[in-house]
Amino acid sequence: MASSEYDAFRARMAAQPAPPPPASLDELRQRIDASMGQLSLAEGTSASVVDAGGVRAQLCRRDGGEGDPTVVYFHGGGYRMASALAYRSYGSHLARACRAQVLLVDYRLAPEHAYPAAVHDAVSSYRWVLDGGARASRVVVAGDSAGGGLAAALPMALRAEGLPQPAGVVCLSPWVDLTNTTASFGYNAARDQMFSKTSADQAAELYLAGQDPKDPLVSPLFGDWSGLPPMLIQVGSGEVLLDDAARLAELVEGAGVAVERHVYEEMPHVWQLNYPAFPEAVAAVEEIARFVQRVTS
Repeated sequence: MASSEYDAFRARMAAQPAPPPPASLDELRQRIDASMGQLSLAEGTSASVVDAGGVRAQLCRRDGGEGDPTVVYFHGGGYRMASALAYRSYGSHLARACRAQVLLVDYRLAPEHAYPAAVHDAVSSYRWVLDGGARASRVVVAGDSAGGGLAAALPMALRAEGLPQPAGVVCLSPWVDLTNTTASFGYNAARDQMFSKTSADQAAELYLAGQDPKDPLVSPLFGDWSGLPPMLIQVGSGEVLLDDAARLAELVEGAGVAVERHVYEEMPHVWQLNYPAFPEAVAAVEEIARFVQRVTS
């Protein structure tokens, strides 16, 4: 059952008048940055713009956190919207909770930059972290929604490049099958107000630009996870991506790799971004922090 705090928040949001629809994708991006980018940082943290191997990024650190492990994080948004700026507040909270430095990667977005631009940027930013002196055993890759799919694709891309694997992977409400054919797109359609089959199909068309949706670096569910890092997966029970998360866990476990999949009852798509407002978001971030500390110790 959803928390009373979340129920109250949802009621307040429903009572507010809806803004007019954006005139363009660029306007939508600007709205997201304007609303989320002004959120305050977690106490005792800082965020700075960095050039991560030719990829713009935000680096969130906690005060006195020299020597912390690194979380390379890929934001959600269907590969077509959102940004590191929009996630800066959340990244600072992750940095404090996980006792890590969090690199929020501004990978290139579709339709201006279709696949494989995002994958190339993910590899470049990860390589930059290693070139800066971090050991791969002290690095975790993570992401939510489309960014969760990118986080799951990255180890396969690193294997192809001959680069060392990270210590672990965190996938939050991951979109990992761009064929968009899993059953939960149907049976959870009425419950998921954040994502839909229609929006998934539109986003996939822009990102793929005619490429094969079963390419493992597009849809990690069609890849080989043998020999790759342990994974933590979180998903809400009412999400249209519930089956993506379940099948990803099956793939990883079937390859003989340790995986944890936790389903949070009645939580919406990427509820973790509401940390620390709701108990379920706090519980999820604390679980992420335990995973990061365990695999990087």
